[in-house]
Formats: sequence, C-alpha cells, structure tokens
Amino acid sequence: MDFVAHRGEFVCVFGASGSGKSTLLNLLAGLDLADSGEIQVGGHNVGVLDESGRAGLRLRTVGVVFQDDNLLEEFTAAENVALPLEALGASRKAAEEEARRQLARVGLSALENRFPHQLSGGQRQRVGIARALTGERAVLLADEPTGSLDSATSREIFALVQELCDGGLLAVVCSHDPLCRGFADTVYEMKDGRLTPVE
Repeated sequence: MDFVAHRGEFVCVFGASGSGKSTLLNLLAGLDLADSGEIQVGGHNVGVLDESGRAGLRLRTVGVVFQDDNLLEEFTAAENVALPLEALGASRKAAEEEARRQLARVGLSALENRFPHQLSGGQRQRVGIARALTGERAVLLADEPTGSLDSATSREIFALVQELCDGGLLAVVCSHDPLCRGFADTVYEMKDGRLTPVE
C-alpha cells in the first residue's frame, strides 16, 4: 500500500514486536534501503541517494529519536543539541544559539547546562527531540520514544509531539504505548510488514 503523510500531521504506527515498525522508520530515515518500491521524504527519493546523501537527509530534513536517547554523557544538554549543526558547519556560537532555541521549544530552557545524568528520563527524551529538530528539520521519526517512561511522562512527550505538529512538523511515531493513538491525527497498525489504517 501507499503510505503518505504531510507536514503538520502526527502519525502513530503500532504493532507487535517484530511486525516491521522499526524497519519502516529505518527506511524513511535512509538507514536501510528498500528492496522494492519508492520512498520520498521531503521531496528526496531516498532510494537513489548514496550513503553521504542519506546522511545529509538526516542532518537537514529528518530527525530520528530512539527509545535509548543516545545522548553523549560528557556533553551538556545544549552541547548535545548543537552537535548536528556543528556537523553541518555552523559556528559554535550559532549552533549554541539554535540549541537554546530548540531546548526552549521543548520546555527545557532552564536545564540547558545540565549533563544527561542530571536529567530525568522524560527530560533526556526531550533533549533527544530537540536535537532531532535542530536546523529546522521538517520530519521527526520516533521509535518507541516513551518505552522506558511512566504513563504521566509519556503523556507529556506525546502532548509535546502533538504541539510540534500543530506548528507544522510531520511526526511518525512507532509505539506500543496506547496513549500515542489518542494524540495522533492518523493511526496505522503494522502487521507482518504491512500497514493498515485504523479509523
């Protein structure tokens, strides 16, 4: 089937472990390549991009968030968020200013100088989301972003994603968490590698 999503849309994909949810996100992010079919993300045909082109897609267009936030423990929250911009060649000052702006966007402006070990699980995940948004990336892909969080914190994270989508972001979130479906605009079930829309 065709899978189409647009800016401003919060898409939730649920399904059992091994159903293909993570594979879907990896294909959209250009981390894996499809055996058949065509994948267009932000106007780019992912399948024809070389490895460098796919890395550039992730730096400029697509931000990815995992259950394990993958923060660098020796860097502050602001330094973690600034990394993608520095990789794009931004000056340290410009990258830090953008990092502060993105941390404010996810409600963490007071914690920008804290190290990951000084943050709660929910705060760490917010830092991961802020890092995924740097450089005005238009697409957020999240794989079980609340898998290790309690229900109250999970609700906060999904509400944040919903708010970001209201501001024009496209988010595709793969999650076992039933809370995700209540916040999403569009819901799909993934079963045996196939997506089925859920009314």
